Amino acid sequence: MSATMENRPKAAVKPFPKLKAYEKLAALAKNPFDLTKEGNLTPERLKKFTADACGYKLLYGTERIDENTMLALKELTEETHAIDQMEAMQNGEIVNFIEGFASENRPALHTALRDQFDKPNTAKAAKEAAATAKVELDKLKAFMDVLDKKDFSDLVVIGIGGSELGPKAHYEALMPYLKKGRKVYFVGNIDPDGLNSVLSQVDLKKCLGLIISKTGTTLETLVNEELLSEQFKKAGLKPQEHLITVTSKGSPLDDKKKYLEVFNLWDWVGGRYSTTSMVGGVLLAFAYGFETFMELLKGANAMDKVALNRDFNKNLPLLGAVLGIWNRNFLHYPLVAIIPYSYALARFPSHLQQLDMESNGKHIDKQGAFVNFETGPFIFGEPGTNAQHSFYQLLHQGTNICPLEMICYKLPQRKNDKSIDNTTSQEKLLSNLFAQSIALAMGQKSENPNKDFQGNRPNLILLGKQLTPFSLGALLAYYEHKVAFQGFIWHINSFDQEGVQLGKVLATKIIQRFAAKNSGKTGTAYPLGDAYIKFLDDL
Repeated sequence: MSATMENRPKAAVKPFPKLKAYEKLAALAKNPFDLTKEGNLTPERLKKFTADACGYKLLYGTERIDENTMLALKELTEETHAIDQMEAMQNGEIVNFIEGFASENRPALHTALRDQFDKPNTAKAAKEAAATAKVELDKLKAFMDVLDKKDFSDLVVIGIGGSELGPKAHYEALMPYLKKGRKVYFVGNIDPDGLNSVLSQVDLKKCLGLIISKTGTTLETLVNEELLSEQFKKAGLKPQEHLITVTSKGSPLDDKKKYLEVFNLWDWVGGRYSTTSMVGGVLLAFAYGFETFMELLKGANAMDKVALNRDFNKNLPLLGAVLGIWNRNFLHYPLVAIIPYSYALARFPSHLQQLDMESNGKHIDKQGAFVNFETGPFIFGEPGTNAQHSFYQLLHQGTNICPLEMICYKLPQRKNDKSIDNTTSQEKLLSNLFAQSIALAMGQKSENPNKDFQGNRPNLILLGKQLTPFSLGALLAYYEHKVAFQGFIWHINSFDQEGVQLGKVLATKIIQRFAAKNSGKTGTAYPLGDAYIKFLDDL
């Protein structure tokens, strides 16, 4: 299916900096709302700039916006047909393309993976994709029923990038739901210490290996699979009785004779969007049960529907997207810190680094023209309150301003919390978060320059009641759609990742030079690679 005008979504007809709303926002950015001015940051303001959906409250009164800014941002979404583009994406229209140049040229239908609940999408492509996903879900349920009757306790997940970052973040986020006697380990890197460390902790007789690669050709994954297979053989076990794969149909890993079970995924699901596919499904169902995974899908599906809400003030992902665009393109902040005030979400910023930076780290638009404005920001983050004792010094008093997105919950996941001095640990945690939000926004004037805080550090809070499988799924989809909306508005392709390919090609050349050296053969010359290998020889 080619990316013709008929099957591409409606988008902006002008380059981003030529939009009428851009001109308004650029003018407003010359004098943004001053959070430090006495009387500006009030309880009434905090209440006014709030939105609710899927059990979350988006609190953005500590951003440098006012009514005029939000009105212009709303006009920006209308002028770029942002919700039309989101609807087109969820309908299965081709959104992954670069017009006039070789590209992946396909839909991005990760929303169909969880479109298994109330009021499903009736568009033909979306409906067909959801039905295909349902086949794999039914297979997964039946397979988990079989595993529950066997003595498997450990699962070693071998995959890299989207096959490891998102699934690992979500696995660690749901620990209170862990089935008795089950544990999952992750091996992403080709670093041999990673796999060897895992092997030292598992009983291979009770261990399964999950090999994840869409193409079945990922170097790191295949090398680690071979090493794991050797260990099974050395233990007197048959790899085909312990290995499961998730891959595309027809790939080298799509072979029921070699593997205990094979689950499929499709080219319309990008790696960083694959947690709600079998990439995340197999390991999460193994660890927490099939129904827990379905609850995660249900939460994601609920937020998918919120992203289609044409009421600007109720569309959480769209609000998050335009606030980010305001900070990035008009206030010119190059960074975003994502701070979960939740121990369970410790790995979530790592997933969001890939989701955001791989999606919107682009320097051309969908016509292949180089853009003349900032696209995706640099993303980093650590859990609070640890981060407060690490890099918050720079956030408060550094020379660069970095907006923050803070995630928190009213209740802890586990019930074991104690009141000391009339406050629980969760209340102390939230007190730190709220205090940081206020301090970053308002700052502090002091005659002692060392104690002076300039303030006007924009931040927002995503506040939920409790981290559950449903709310975790909704949180995942919120960020997926926030990133997609930004790409739609910038008119860039958020669904390919050519930037990761060049390094792979060059690494292959250097590997070939190592192989030639180790075998005593000449091989194909690569002088720069040889120069680096010589440094190793000199050690």
